[in-house]
Amino acid sequence: MGIHPTAYVHTDADVHPSAEIGPHVVIDGPVRIGAGCRIGPSAVILGHTEIGSGTSIHSHAVLGDIPQDRKYDGEVTYCRIGSGCIIREGATIHRACLPGEATIVGNRCYLMTNSHVAHDCVLEDEVILVSGALLGGHVQVGRQAIISGNTGIHQFVRIGEMAMIGAVAMIGQDIPPFAMTNRRGEIAGLNSIGLMRAGTPSADRQELKVLFRMIYRSGMSLRRAVELANDLATTDTGRRFVDFFDAGSLRGIRKSNHSGTSDQRKAVA
Repeated sequence: MGIHPTAYVHTDADVHPSAEIGPHVVIDGPVRIGAGCRIGPSAVILGHTEIGSGTSIHSHAVLGDIPQDRKYDGEVTYCRIGSGCIIREGATIHRACLPGEATIVGNRCYLMTNSHVAHDCVLEDEVILVSGALLGGHVQVGRQAIISGNTGIHQFVRIGEMAMIGAVAMIGQDIPPFAMTNRRGEIAGLNSIGLMRAGTPSADRQELKVLFRMIYRSGMSLRRAVELANDLATTDTGRRFVDFFDAGSLRGIRKSNHSGTSDQRKAVA
């Protein structure tokens, strides 16, 4: 299809010849669009936005608009989207607020309808945002994490890799890798099904259970439990889990409210 005659493409934009630009699309500024991208009707792409090859952007998505931050004063900032992503209708991704910085969406991410990625967020590869998921500024999301529908993530929160965040939740603190939360944002167990589907070795999964129980079900302080877990973690997966707690946090790491109900204990198994 090439570029539809009703689309507006700025003279500074770099659109690969194999990209398809639909009707009434607006591409305004030094935008770069990679090979095989498909931009749906009435999508808007602004500023210093870069889109990797094979990414599909559906109608009325808005990418690279200015950040919703009063400190922003027109500085040059970036929005970088990887290859093979799917960005559905009405999704929004804002460019960074800090000069020279970028909002980053990794490869093969799936942003469903009306999801929002605020300024300076970093999403690693294969993240899924379900419809209505909202990320505040500077949120970090690890690879293969899933943020369920209508869930809000507070600014500066970290979501660990392969974490699964329950629907309609309000997340105000960091969620460790491989964990699941319920709709109240409480740690409910390990994402055991996700770990198995990802081909995580059985030994790694068994060690994760031990580490998880020590940190979230032992009744010890978080600091003491993490110290002991550091001595026990030997697998690559276990080390990534424990290292998350040592990496530093601006918002704090979500703790368990209690030692665990029978339902929560089943979730760990």
